[in-house]
Amino acid sequence: MLMLLLGVCVTTATCSSGGGITIDGACPADPAGVKCCTKASCSNGSSGNCRWQSDCGGTSVSNQCPGPAQMKCCSSTATGFGGYSAPAIPAVGACKSVAVSGAQKVVAAWPGRVRQIYCTRDCACPGTSDHCCGKAIDFMCSDGGGVPTMSGRQIAEWAMNNRATLNLKYVIWGQRIWAPSDGVKAWTSWRTMEDRGDITQNHWDHVHVSFN
Repeated sequence: MLMLLLGVCVTTATCSSGGGITIDGACPADPAGVKCCTKASCSNGSSGNCRWQSDCGGTSVSNQCPGPAQMKCCSSTATGFGGYSAPAIPAVGACKSVAVSGAQKVVAAWPGRVRQIYCTRDCACPGTSDHCCGKAIDFMCSDGGGVPTMSGRQIAEWAMNNRATLNLKYVIWGQRIWAPSDGVKAWTSWRTMEDRGDITQNHWDHVHVSFN
């Protein structure tokens, strides 16, 4: 399921019943009957808008917006991105120096926006993931694992724009992937990835950065 800013990809029937408006072509990885659904105002008539609960800087109210339970009416127009304490950054060892250095640079560039950092994974190197070799970082940027956010887009595009400094191999966020050979472009134009089945595996709660 592919989700965009202030919108969620749901069936057209779900969007209509929830008072939303559909946008064509914004959910390319989903079936024809699934479209991006947006709703500029909440069902309760308040001045709030529909967004992921993790991105709300005010009070969230349930049952006001189309889509999953975590899409709620937010009382504040300000983004609620981040506000986290500085995450622990792994020492150089199993997590290679290029990854540790990259983690330090991202956290410094986005203070308060990264809640937790993961580097290594218990798997053979080389393997199916750069985590196996300690050359990848997952930057958790929502209020919890499995909690969707739009906060990652800015971090992911920053990583793209600072690819040389980071020695970046590729970056993933929001079910899209970018590598230096793709050329600089907005996240919405990155290559779409397959649906892996949940928020975390589709990278809606964290930015994945792999390093050379």
